[in-house]
Amino acid sequence: MHKVNFTLDDDVREELVRLVPSRMRSRVVNEALRKELLRRRRQLATDRLMRLRDAAGTLRAREILDAVRKDRKRGG
Repeated sequence: MHKVNFTLDDDVREELVRLVPSRMRSRVVNEALRKELLRRRRQLATDRLMRLRDAAGTLRAREILDAVRKDRKRGG
C-alpha cells in the first residue's frame, strides 16, 4: 500500500467529508478509483474489438456454415 497526494474539487471533498467517516475515506476513494480504472479498461477493450470488427468485415451465412463444416471434418 502506498500513500499518494492528489487534488479534489472543493465540492467533491465537501461531500466526501460530509458522507464518509474519516476512517473510511481512503477505502471509499480507493474503491471509486478501482471502479473507474475497470471502466476505462473495458472501454479500451471495446474500442479494440470495434476496430477488429471493422477490419474483419462481415461473413455471410454460407461462409459461416462452410467454415463450421470444414472444422468439423478436421476434428472427426
